[in-house]
Amino acid sequence: MLDRLRRYRAKRNFSRTAEPAGKRLKSGKKLSYLIQKHAARRLHYDFRLEWNGTLLSWAVPKGPSENPNDKRLAVHVEDHPVEYGKFEGTIPKGEYGGGTVMLWDRGSWVPHGDPDEGLKKGKLSFELHGERLKGNWTLVRLRSRGKKDKGDNWLLIKEKDDIARINGKLKVDRETTSVATKRTMDEIAGGKKVWSSDRGKEISKPAAQKKRPVRSYRRS
Repeated sequence: MLDRLRRYRAKRNFSRTAEPAGKRLKSGKKLSYLIQKHAARRLHYDFRLEWNGTLLSWAVPKGPSENPNDKRLAVHVEDHPVEYGKFEGTIPKGEYGGGTVMLWDRGSWVPHGDPDEGLKKGKLSFELHGERLKGNWTLVRLRSRGKKDKGDNWLLIKEKDDIARINGKLKVDRETTSVATKRTMDEIAGGKKVWSSDRGKEISKPAAQKKRPVRSYRRS
């Protein structure tokens, strides 16, 4: 069986990074979807769709747009393990993809037709059921521009439906915290955490509020 995670593992030193080594799993009827905001050498958004036991992955430099008129470049990269969908933290400097990772959106997706056939033909259509992004979307592969074009480049496009947004501020600009921990990128990078009293353990990490000094006043 083809090891679809071989490229992923080959690029990482798991003694230095907290990213999961993972293993290929058997996907169920409900397929996970997520987007991770990634401040690596350049800020981008990692768009991931679970299929055949791994996460199909694309790096979207400008992030997704709910406007059907926007066609966002999406660079197809190596498959990631399904466990990566829970990863949020900082990849050490000097390691592959070094930088801060935020879980920006999560949910499930429903393919329109056979995903394997869509990937082969270069057109993958689907519906998202995320906490932030929803509705119908399409990934379309761009034609190669010649031998110098070594990238597997696609376009991520929002389809026209009731959820499409033509005007107004996009969610990548409005939503600046994690869907999992409510932390900002700076808070994740700083390692700040929050305590959950109902679970009795540390689960996230917003900045601690500084106590204001108590001032004493003398009457003259």
